Amino acid sequence: MKFVLFTHVPHSKADNLYFAYAPYVLEMNIWGKQVNEMLIVAPFFSGKVTAIDIPYEHQNLQFIPVPSFDLLSLKAVLSTLFKLPGLLWIIFIAMKNADHIHLRCPGNIGLLGCFVQILFPSTPKTAKYAGNWDPKAKQPWTYRLQKWILSNSFLTRNMQVLVYGAWEGSSLNIKPFFTATYSENEKKALTPKVVEDLIDFVFVGTLVKGKQPLYAIQLIERLHQKGYAVRLRLYGEGVEREVLEEYVAVHQLESIITLEGNQSKVTVQKAYQDSHFVVLPSDSEGWPKVIAEGMFWGCVPIATSVSCVPFMLDYGSRGVLLEMNLEDDSRQIEAVLQNQADFDSKRNKAADWSRSYTLEVFEQAIFKSLKFKV
Repeated sequence: MKFVLFTHVPHSKADNLYFAYAPYVLEMNIWGKQVNEMLIVAPFFSGKVTAIDIPYEHQNLQFIPVPSFDLLSLKAVLSTLFKLPGLLWIIFIAMKNADHIHLRCPGNIGLLGCFVQILFPSTPKTAKYAGNWDPKAKQPWTYRLQKWILSNSFLTRNMQVLVYGAWEGSSLNIKPFFTATYSENEKKALTPKVVEDLIDFVFVGTLVKGKQPLYAIQLIERLHQKGYAVRLRLYGEGVEREVLEEYVAVHQLESIITLEGNQSKVTVQKAYQDSHFVVLPSDSEGWPKVIAEGMFWGCVPIATSVSCVPFMLDYGSRGVLLEMNLEDDSRQIEAVLQNQADFDSKRNKAADWSRSYTLEVFEQAIFKSLKFKV
């Protein structure tokens, strides 16, 4: 099977291997196990491989670079219009030669792929929609357009659309899905933790406004002001780093807030294992892997009620759903800090739930999505 992948994720090359963002490549390596040829159509850049990048493992892999583009300004729109004919032609030829088409959405390349795949109604297809599929969510028009095309059974044929969560009113080709990071053999007994002395919180994610890392800092600051011995470590990089550093300095929080930057999977895993809570006050998510990862290692999750997060946290029985009000949210966390039994219950329920979604289970689900075409 020639499996052709279309994605907006930037790629780089080193030692004759193609690299990209580790969580994404980890998943695509699992897809790659099921096929004998893999062709990637994606943006390419010549920068150095970073600590959060890993290589594809497929032995028969080809890569077709395409220019990145966006529609965020008039200049960008004009540039995109200039690039569009060539982009569409590259996508068309790649799809024409595919035994199976796989789109990664939402994203700019995925958007173009949504249009071009209409011309190949008989080719087997899957689309992984990694964003929020909630029909009521406020999203950019390009995201809504992708969701509409993928859901339209007249335009989109012979395709399974894999989405996070089960949503009422979805078309028949929409299939609830999940993702995973850890394997069965990584399930280790949780080390008991007490919610007294120093309480560790961890944030993992890109430092951008959408992930709201500043709110995470302010939440820990509020608990500190109330007399709790708390500490927050933030893992990730992004355009908000300077803003966060300035806030920490101005409010003299250096003793309880540290920005660790991009780190390896091993380092982040150790941070989960050492922490009591994983916090992600993001305003938009699909299936937040960092929440599931933290839960796997016994962190009580603290997250906003977006997409399928309420389901992941069982509506509060295995975590804390943020209301995005500092006083109300700090009170919610205080209630857990003051009740060791509640902390232990949430922690154990969180780990039990997350550990049911291992890489082995994930691989079986991917195989089922492809097997009728293999």
